[in-house]
Amino acid sequence: MTITHLRWGNAELSLLLALDSAGPARLLAAGEAPSLPDPEREPELCAALAHRALPLVEVQTTDGGRLGTSGKRHVDGALSRALRCTGHEEERVPGLRTLRVRMADETTGLRVTAEYRLRDGLPVLHAVARVENGGDAPVPLEYVSSFALSNLARTLPPGRHWEDGLALWLAGNPWSGEFRWSRATLAERGLFDVGMVAYGQTGSKNRIAVTSTGSWSSSEHLPMGCLEEPDTGRALAWQIEHNGSWHAELADRFDDLYLALSGPTDREHQWRRRLAPGEAFLTVPVAVALVPEGGFQAAVAALTGHRRAARRPHPDLDGLPVVFNDFMNSLMGEPSTKALLPLVDAAARAGSEVFCIDAGWFDPEPPGTVGPGGVPGWWDAVGEWRESETRFPGGLGEVIDRIREAGMVPGLWLEPEVVGVRSSVAAALPDEAFFRRDGVRVVEWGRHQLDLRHPAARAHLDTVVDRLVRDYGVGYLKLDYNIDIGAGTDGFPDTGAFGLDGGADGLGDGLLGHNRAYLDWLDGVLDRHPGLTLESCAAGGSRTDHAILSRLPIHSVTDQQDFRLLPAIAAAAPTAVTPEQGAIWAYPQPEHTDADLSTVLVSALLGRVHLSGRPDLLSDEQHARVREAVNTYKGYRHLLPTARPHWPLGLPGWRDGHLALALSAEDGTTLLAVWRRAGAAATLTVPLPWTGPDDRPRVLFEARGEPGERTALDWDAAARTLRVHLPVEGSAALIALAQAARD
Repeated sequence: MTITHLRWGNAELSLLLALDSAGPARLLAAGEAPSLPDPEREPELCAALAHRALPLVEVQTTDGGRLGTSGKRHVDGALSRALRCTGHEEERVPGLRTLRVRMADETTGLRVTAEYRLRDGLPVLHAVARVENGGDAPVPLEYVSSFALSNLARTLPPGRHWEDGLALWLAGNPWSGEFRWSRATLAERGLFDVGMVAYGQTGSKNRIAVTSTGSWSSSEHLPMGCLEEPDTGRALAWQIEHNGSWHAELADRFDDLYLALSGPTDREHQWRRRLAPGEAFLTVPVAVALVPEGGFQAAVAALTGHRRAARRPHPDLDGLPVVFNDFMNSLMGEPSTKALLPLVDAAARAGSEVFCIDAGWFDPEPPGTVGPGGVPGWWDAVGEWRESETRFPGGLGEVIDRIREAGMVPGLWLEPEVVGVRSSVAAALPDEAFFRRDGVRVVEWGRHQLDLRHPAARAHLDTVVDRLVRDYGVGYLKLDYNIDIGAGTDGFPDTGAFGLDGGADGLGDGLLGHNRAYLDWLDGVLDRHPGLTLESCAAGGSRTDHAILSRLPIHSVTDQQDFRLLPAIAAAAPTAVTPEQGAIWAYPQPEHTDADLSTVLVSALLGRVHLSGRPDLLSDEQHARVREAVNTYKGYRHLLPTARPHWPLGLPGWRDGHLALALSAEDGTTLLAVWRRAGAAATLTVPLPWTGPDDRPRVLFEARGEPGERTALDWDAAARTLRVHLPVEGSAALIALAQAARD
């Protein structure tokens, strides 16, 4: 048996691998280079790490199962153990390094390649795996990991048990309550060292598992997590970069811990792949950030850098225009010429640069028509996407022209992936163009789901988008998605065009093929219309994943209608969405007090401002306040695309009385939003350790209140803390800290 060790990485992150010509390649450790063991000086330690380490890629098959254990965990696959390392290649181009490690199984002919990428300047590993069948018989796959890393507890001091010495951050992501992060020790999450390794067992057989099934990738949990060592601040954060089903598990094995990340699986998502000879399968990509200090926040900062470096460039990200959308706490899906024209004028007066007409512009029924179950009358008839003559007697173009004359870019709302059961499109397209199970079209909430692997489905959507751009000159499309179609489809077998997939062998495999086809469709739209802005939305933040966000420049993070609850969402959004992409609603109403307006507006000012509400009904004084906030935003928004998020009071709790979000820009400016919610004290102290001793704070926007009721700031330059006094309960303020020369 010949084992060689490979140390590979960049200045920020290194990997130590064991390459075994008689066994699978294994990732022994990852982290900053000085923390990795030296195989020549510490051979016994490296041998112990290799004993505990998983193969680079975990593969489980129907006819192989697992060896040495049983249970729900996706490790110790028999085929993984049968792999033999056959070589590796390293590539380097300016700014990017790539490592590919090749393995093979002689019995089945399966060839497995683990691919890792590192961008210069970032401690973030991008990982994906490819499985090819080089044999002469099909191989029934049930699980393939995108990334697997063991020995996660190796840096704990002797006597410090991992169940209490490590904490796991996970984020619940409920509709209208997104980004609910919580930290708990592994013991508190139910994982313990049960002591059975001493008796020849692998571990507890338990795991901490987070999974998502269906086409809403983040409807219950964000596809993220972070393992943190609180004593030192070391942290490992991950994101699964997929717009469909995914799975993450953390568990004990041989007195240590492993993390395994993947797309869909057989056990959780009804995914199987009968990989025929000559076919190949590519896993969903994942990204993993490892930082030696700074904990969760430093790891999120690293992921933020990765998200920016790995996304598609778009002109929208250069200007960050203010968008007005007529939906939220405004027309609520009931647009018409009569209702829209006053909003167009008011939005332009407030400083909006894009005006998006939301849902209902295509509804032939008059405003107020209600369908079964209380949904709008158009709900189960969408799909053709043609203007309503009833709502727009002078044509939709009349409103579009008014938007353009007011100096704004016109936009429209679409829900492209669905077709209502009453739509003419449902009858016009073949059955194969829709999700089916056992030959029956799937219906969810009165809609069919298009299968974008089928050319007729894609041609239909391409025709719609091209027509809207040509006929109306729209420069903005909001792409919504309001159903979760479940495990998937067994209809229309994949042709191999998307992600090196062969035929669909299960519901989960059909969904995976469609997920990839949807991404390919988005790329095609942007290739044809490079100046068109596409906004991502899915029942609020139900599809917050990097697969989508790496393509689309703006993302609607929530459907929350209560401005008093919105701050907890807005303050936490940069954990998953870069500030320059995260669209936050600001929906002023005539009944709002000045304190209310401060909360409404400040909540949007450190992201992408999405104005809505009823600016057409505001008083002159209220309208002036909205315009003041928008003009303030335009003065610093150029800083957002390079700013790092901070949470100086910790991640916001849902009912916390005080909330704070800070962005530190490249030029040294810090932008700080603070909220005082009902019942909270008037004064809060905010630690800002990254600021400079010569920085000085000033208020950019606040609740004005009565005379003498203005925001007061007390800056302790030595301690780098800012004492903020918000005299009005239920108010918020935006503050900048910078040296006098930058003020």
